[in-house]
Amino acid sequence: MLKQVLHKLFSTTLALLVLFSTVSFTVKKHYCGDVLVDSAVFTEVQKCNMAASEISQSKMTKKSCCKDELEVVKGQDHLNQSKFEDLSFDQLLFVASFVYSYINIFESLPKRIIPHKDYSPPNLTEDILLLDQVFLI
Repeated sequence: MLKQVLHKLFSTTLALLVLFSTVSFTVKKHYCGDVLVDSAVFTEVQKCNMAASEISQSKMTKKSCCKDELEVVKGQDHLNQSKFEDLSFDQLLFVASFVYSYINIFESLPKRIIPHKDYSPPNLTEDILLLDQVFLI
């Protein structure tokens, strides 16, 4: 039971590790001067009140104090998949010797012949031990 639970937990952990290492996302940040106003991952960032007045300032020669930054976190593009044919001779020799040395460790049990395997006991109509008043003490 414990072995199955640990196996499922380990498999799920490895699957999530592969998933999160290949996912990429973008973090959007909005600064007003040097102050971070908002940051968002899946939605648009909220602009400060200065962003509305930027349109009127664009007609003027003043420089805007607001700026937006995009930070891209890239995941892996490809995963390495090893094949059995890619192993070197030393690695193949190790695998062959490992299998050869450990295949004969386990001995099978001798087959037992059970003569009464197909015998079914008779149906009990009365409890004989109770009738004879024989109890284990």
